[in-house]
Amino acid sequence: MTAAAVSGALPRSLALRGAAGTAALLAAILTGVVVGETPLPLRTVAAVLANHLWGAGYPIDPIDAGIIWAYRLPRTLVAAACGAGLALSGVVLQALVRNALADPYLLGVSAGAGAGAVAVTIMGLGGGLLGISAGAFGGAGLAFLLVAALARAAGGGSAQLVLAGIAGSQLFNALTSFFIAKSANAEQARGIMFWLLGNLSGVRWPDVVLAMPAAAAGFLVCLWFARAMDAFSFGSSSAASLGVPVRFVQAVLIGTVTLMTATMVSIVGSIGFVGLVIPHAMRFLVGPRHARLVPAAALAGAVFLIAADIASRMLIPGQVVPIGVVTALVGAPGFALILIRNRGRS
Repeated sequence: MTAAAVSGALPRSLALRGAAGTAALLAAILTGVVVGETPLPLRTVAAVLANHLWGAGYPIDPIDAGIIWAYRLPRTLVAAACGAGLALSGVVLQALVRNALADPYLLGVSAGAGAGAVAVTIMGLGGGLLGISAGAFGGAGLAFLLVAALARAAGGGSAQLVLAGIAGSQLFNALTSFFIAKSANAEQARGIMFWLLGNLSGVRWPDVVLAMPAAAAGFLVCLWFARAMDAFSFGSSSAASLGVPVRFVQAVLIGTVTLMTATMVSIVGSIGFVGLVIPHAMRFLVGPRHARLVPAAALAGAVFLIAADIASRMLIPGQVVPIGVVTALVGAPGFALILIRNRGRS
């Protein structure tokens, strides 16, 4: 095969993979809207969408229309955005710190965001001037700074960063529990604890307006810095020798991860293992180059969290299991496999 034929085959292969990934995402979104405690036919879903998007005027039961448009569709779209954002956060952190176990959950960013959100809602931090998302962003940023400082004081290695992240997670989880015990009544405490485990039940269209732009902006930033993340795979010194503005790129990418994580946690709570398992699975399928890994991880994270949300609604009839429980049931074995695969590596 000639070089020209090979170069022509590669774009076609990428286009086919992109089309397959997009089709999988659309199929997952439709499945998330159709499947539930009350199964709805696909034609009903299509009619409701046509009525709202194009004013088609199909006669639809108002209850079915409300379930589809006001409940299941925004829930599924937010699940897709959160899955994509968390998976991208894992890709970025693993590239920057060069550690296979790096993700927002293990590095304490999710715990910090949760503590910040609870401090705003329960403790009244900010005197009513701060929203939940602002509190989550502040908590996530504070958690990352604290973890990074602790890791640097301990020697600055990637293993030290993960250990510092575990310590940071415990600290901010303890702060969250303290805030709840001090200021929340029994009903508030129950609702917050359920939310912190990951909960999409209360998601509505305003949450879609918040989550989708955050995930889209994070995706574009990650894609723009894909080659820089390739350079970071060899270390920050090597990246600098290749002409990468190390401090600037690190600041932008860490800020992006903090924004995405804080936004998602403020909407659905703390969901673990998505940012850990999905990047590794996609790295196995498409390779380590971030120009391919970034879109693959975003698509896979979106599909995975939609599937987890469907499972959370179907596992126990008449009851919704926290989505964080579902992701942990899948992610914990994946975490074990990553540990075994990376044994002996620093």
